[in-house]
Amino acid sequence: MKLSSIYGLTFDQLVAWLAEKGYKKSRALQVWDWLYRKRVASFAEMTDVKEDCLATLSEHFAIHTLNEHTRQESADGTMKFLFKLSDGNLIETVLMRHKFGLSVCVTTQVGCNIGCSFCASGLLAKSRDLSAAEIVEQIMKVQFHLDAMGKAERVSHIVVMGIGEPFDNFVNMVDFIRVVKDQKGLDIAARHITVSTSGLAPKIKEFADSDLKVNLAISLHAPTNELRTRIMKINKAIPIETLMEAIEYYLEKTNRRITLEYILLKDVNDGREHALQLAELIQHIRQLANVNLIPYNPVDEHSQYQRSERESVRAFYDTLKKQGISCSVRLEHGSDIDAACGQLRSKQIKQATGDNVVAG
Repeated sequence: MKLSSIYGLTFDQLVAWLAEKGYKKSRALQVWDWLYRKRVASFAEMTDVKEDCLATLSEHFAIHTLNEHTRQESADGTMKFLFKLSDGNLIETVLMRHKFGLSVCVTTQVGCNIGCSFCASGLLAKSRDLSAAEIVEQIMKVQFHLDAMGKAERVSHIVVMGIGEPFDNFVNMVDFIRVVKDQKGLDIAARHITVSTSGLAPKIKEFADSDLKVNLAISLHAPTNELRTRIMKINKAIPIETLMEAIEYYLEKTNRRITLEYILLKDVNDGREHALQLAELIQHIRQLANVNLIPYNPVDEHSQYQRSERESVRAFYDTLKKQGISCSVRLEHGSDIDAACGQLRSKQIKQATGDNVVAG
């Protein structure tokens, strides 16, 4: 029987589990410290934990369940990891170097069912959710790699923007956040964690009520229902009016700024008229919203889309600014490797099977 990873337990869950086995909270504090501060690779390395407790933990849990399958490194220092799960599935995790620190982008599902027509992540339909442990372990694997480099570097920021829809795996995603922001462990500040959703309105409200105090990003990508439905099929079920109502609820509940992500697709959604429509759509929330303009990373399987010209990006940016909208253009990372989310995974699967990958 394959053991689940202990990384899937929040601290409170670990305390409760050990209490059921007859151990005090102090034992959970020791184990937590060994896992996330000392970052041991086996229970046997927890030298000040009693042997009977270690035996109990070893009987029920593993520490590592992910294996590195492939790693790519960009000239700018970006690293894309392809990890193999215990069931043989592959997931992507990306380490990005910024002036403000080291950021890791994690995956929450094996495949994706949202079906954005420009995205490499959706080339393979969702087969399952990742457990909280499998999401946490992506951070730990990257941190172990940094530790092995001997430069005393640590992951300081997290973006939940990899393969899958985080809000479609809500419970495990929330447990992941509670683990990585715990001050007794990795202690990654809530303000340094961003979760991105394609717009699951009920979950946006639930996220607002959860009081996690992390950042929220919404993949908008179009200012009208007609255009958004054409490039994001989720808009058929959750149109812009419903999404905006959920966003307004989130802003009123949390008073936290949000990011509206907007991938610029040449001659599709990057015209001046689109910028004006977007400005009109979000004018009433502009005090708490920032539009992040994203240059498109072309994907072979989505050849109908091309990257917007630099002049178009600049004109779009300028138009929003003139309308009083806060906006920025995302810096690119890893442009000399498989930059698009899901691209490395789909390429490796195609090479392994010799088949063409068909969007789900």
